[in-house]
This record gives sequence, C-alpha cells and structure tokens, in this order.
Amino acid sequence: MVKIRKLPCSAAPIEPIVVGTIGSAYGIHGWLRVTSSTDKAENIFNYQPWFIKKTDGWWLIDLESWKRNNQALIIKLKDIEDRETATLLTNCEIVIDASQLPNLEGSGEYYWKDLLKCQVITVSNYHLGKVIDLIETGSNDILIVKANLKDAFGVQQRLIPFLDGQVIKRIDLATHVIEVDWDPSF
Repeated sequence: MVKIRKLPCSAAPIEPIVVGTIGSAYGIHGWLRVTSSTDKAENIFNYQPWFIKKTDGWWLIDLESWKRNNQALIIKLKDIEDRETATLLTNCEIVIDASQLPNLEGSGEYYWKDLLKCQVITVSNYHLGKVIDLIETGSNDILIVKANLKDAFGVQQRLIPFLDGQVIKRIDLATHVIEVDWDPSF
C-alpha cells in the first residue's frame, strides 16, 4: 500500500504546474527515477511540496532524499520501501502549485504557463490562433498554436519556433498577445 496522503479539495494545488515525471523504479528499496522539466534538472527539488494526480484525486508525496546516478536523478519518497510499491507511481506527473514558483525579476522573463492561451498574431496583424502548448527540442522551444476555426489557410495547428527576436517579435503578457514574424500559410 502506498503511504502517500490524499488531500482534501481545499489543499490541492489551485494552479497546477507540471515540473517533472516519476519514472521507473530503481533498485529494490523503493527508489524511483525522475525526469525534470525545470530549466536546470536539480531545480525540481527546490519546489516542495509535490503533488500527483491519481484517478481518485490529488495526493501529496513527501520527498525523503534524492541523488544523481550517472546522468539520471533518482528519488526516495517517504514510506515507499520496496520496488513493487514504487512502481505504482511510475509515469505520474510531479505537480506543484504556481504560487511556489519564484517571482521573475526582469522584464522579458516569463514562465511557459504565462504564454499558454496567449493570442498569436503576425507582424502584419493576421491572427494565427492561441498557444495551447510548448515543447522543448534540442535546438529551440516550439509554440503549438491552435488555429482559429475560420483560418483562411485551412490550418488547424501551427508549430512556431520560439526564436526570440528572430520569429518572436513581442510578448505582451498584459494583453496576452504574442507577435511573430511568421508566414500564416505554414
């Protein structure tokens, strides 16, 4: 039995942010691999508490310790003592509340969560659609933009490289608009 605490609705994250994923079990003593989505992989450990979403609601998990094993991060969760119990958490997303994120100091800094649902327009004022997701690639991040229903080019979704200054011309979080230098037919 996994000894993690189920939370009442009032204690669940108000604005959930995924910061990583629990991977496969490591060893026989309840350790697990972790994939971090934070800028620097170890930064995932700066954000506590962690939550996971199971079919029956939100659960709070307590990190006991962590370490590097070669290039991988592995964690030990409190009260998880064996491999069989640890495997029950494999593929669960590690979630924090957005209020746990530090405030950003300078202008031009933003979290990915701030870009979601922003309207994307071209420099010639063509409305491309709304940001629905971002993906990280080896070379640069990609905005996934859901096109407007009546898109003149018949496009349903656009993948726009997040190249600041080159493709991304302006981000206005106050109005939720991202201006891009991008051909609408792509």
